[in-house]
This record gives sequence, structure tokens and C-alpha cells, in this order.
Amino acid sequence: MSRIGKKPVEIPGGVTVTLDGQLMTVKGPKGELKRELHPEMKINIEENQVTVERPSDQKEHRALHGTTRSLINNMVEGVTKGYERALELIGVGYRASKSGQKLVLNVGYSHPVEIVPEAGLEIEVPSNTKVIVKGIDKERVGALASNIRSVRLPEPYKGKGIRYEGEYVRRKEGKTGK
Repeated sequence: MSRIGKKPVEIPGGVTVTLDGQLMTVKGPKGELKRELHPEMKINIEENQVTVERPSDQKEHRALHGTTRSLINNMVEGVTKGYERALELIGVGYRASKSGQKLVLNVGYSHPVEIVPEAGLEIEVPSNTKVIVKGIDKERVGALASNIRSVRLPEPYKGKGIRYEGEYVRRKEGKTGK
């Protein structure tokens, strides 16, 4: 039995969870999220909690059990607290700035790279070497942060590039010069 799948998802006050067929809608103080869940998973909504049950012990059902519960939990947490992902720019002359809604990155190319966030996501630039991506959908926040990071991946010799805050980049020694 999946340890994560067995846990019920607690619904805090101010959040409404509705299930229409397999379309789950979660409304909260920060917004509304909708997601189509797998049709074979049984979802029960009681007073202030949601439980997920699987129909059998098949390998596919065991895999979907914990995944479905985690997706529902991420939706509930997203509409109450929201998600954020921080990135840092490391390198001489590497800097970020905001121009309206766009993020403008100067990371060693001959041109600045502009990234426009999709609706529902927000980009903050507290300092010229730090970027914060915020939103209520964990999947979309992570995808945008990954897209920003892919503009200039951290390289292993000097460690220059865009990395997640707290990410460890394994360094290589390079040539000795003998």
C-alpha cells in the first residue's frame, strides 16, 4: 500500500474542493486550479478531507495512487500558500532586470534574453543577481524556473551560470598547465 496515497489531504478553511466526473476544481484565497485526474482512481470528498483509493493492486494503479494524492495536495497547498522558486545568477556581468512583465537576462550573450511569464505566474527581481518565480500551480512554477535556468546552465569549471538557490554544482579541476 502506498504510504503517501493512504494519507488524507486536509482541506483548510476558505478552500472549496469539487469533483465533476474526473475534473477536480480547487478554489482558495489565491485563485482556482483545475485538473483532470485518472478515471480509475476513486476520490472521496468528506467534510474537510479528500481521500484517494485504488481499485486493485496492479502495478499501474499502485503508481497512480500516490501520484493522484500528491497532485490533489499540491493543488490545495497552491491555492492557500502558493509556490515560489528562487534562482541566482553567478558570473561577472551576469544580471537580471524587469521591463514591465518581462524578465531581461544579460548572461554573456551578444544580446539580452527576454522571458515573458504566462498568465498566473509572476517574476520578481529583488537584486540584479536573484530571480524569484511565484505562482499557485507548482508544475508551471517549476517549468518556468527550469526555462530560465536553461538560458545559461551552470558550467562545471568556474561555476558560472544560472542555478537554483542552494543548488550544488560539482566542480572540475581543469588543465594543470604542465
